Amino acid sequence: MGVSMVRITVSGHPGSGTSTLVSGLMDHYGWSSLNGGDVFREEAKRRGMSLADFGTLCTTDLEVDRQLDALLQERMSATGAEEIVESRLSGWWAYRLNLDCVRLWVDVDDEERARRVVAREGGTIEEALEANAKRTSVDAERFTELYGLLPEQREPYTIVLDATHLGREEVLAAVIEHLEATA
Repeated sequence: MGVSMVRITVSGHPGSGTSTLVSGLMDHYGWSSLNGGDVFREEAKRRGMSLADFGTLCTTDLEVDRQLDALLQERMSATGAEEIVESRLSGWWAYRLNLDCVRLWVDVDDEERARRVVAREGGTIEEALEANAKRTSVDAERFTELYGLLPEQREPYTIVLDATHLGREEVLAAVIEHLEATA
């Protein structure tokens, strides 16, 4: 059996369908995946903290964010790395680490992302629009302060897929087509 390595990073704002896409790619190719949220949960557990308490620590101590991102980068670079890495900054990390992989940004407009969040979690479109805008703003401020970048900047991505008007199967098919064309 060969050594696995990162083949694709999947990034996008909340509600853009990255988790659904990753699940489809895992089923299609039999690949493993690493989600940046998993690294967060593992580190909270390692520190003996609840997710809420660890989340609060991350917002008050930017060094903790740096440590989490360093852990993600370390796992992406390691022998036996998962084939798919999903996080808002995984494309940037693969780019900066010179990993030879597809770096995908899934782009979905604000209204559609809000509709998807409501379908998944409930609430109203207005609430989801407001929550998404707040989260994007807070994250943008944090990522700019930490690294001088925004996740959605196009520089690191080898493909930007506008998935606003695409269903899950269409997104999966488009990404598979791209992966197979670049293989």
